[in-house]
Amino acid sequence: MEIDMPPLEVETAAQPEYAVIWLHGLGADGSDFVPVVPELGLAASPAVRFIFPHAPYMAVTCNGGYVMRAWYDIISLDSTSRRIDEAGIIASRDAVRLLIEREKSRGIPVDRIFLAGFSQGGAVAYTTALTHPEKLAGIIALSTYIPSPALLTEDSADANRAISIFAAHGTADDVVSPTLGLAARDLLIERGYKIEWHEYSMPHSVCLEEIWAIGQWLAEQMRQPA
Repeated sequence: MEIDMPPLEVETAAQPEYAVIWLHGLGADGSDFVPVVPELGLAASPAVRFIFPHAPYMAVTCNGGYVMRAWYDIISLDSTSRRIDEAGIIASRDAVRLLIEREKSRGIPVDRIFLAGFSQGGAVAYTTALTHPEKLAGIIALSTYIPSPALLTEDSADANRAISIFAAHGTADDVVSPTLGLAARDLLIERGYKIEWHEYSMPHSVCLEEIWAIGQWLAEQMRQPA
């Protein structure tokens, strides 16, 4: 998969020491979460570079073949399951890995790189981080699900068995059912991952309380010894 536009970037201060690669949801683009950065309440030090890539345009089967920005095709969906194009998830994982390599080349170690995502972007963040062969700093998974448990089984990476995970979901989400979010949480717990779970009274969106919690979580992770 080729990302057709350079990602947007926001740095909280000069000479960033950490990076957050943040993936948008279906039909959105990289600009979707740029306004979140100042609301996180992060201190000026350590500086963080936020990277907001744009998914490519593709026809999405469950939306009648309508062409939109998407990280992979969704064949069908209901309240408790998704049929997805696994090859598309793998292609998006490869694209995110290139962004990880890009940050490494700019001087940020892999263990200081977080992967974040909302909805479909969160599904790719889960998949990429949990199968990445090098230790990452953490995962922020918002209003999302595990798109392919089998892929995690086949490619799970020992380097990220102890990765820090912040996961949150709206209790009134009618796009990605809370049932799917909880199923992802329970699957990860069953497989031995430690996950910090949050629920908010909201639909398929984010809220200020959630954003503040993400900021506090990020600050705490950056205080941890490498």
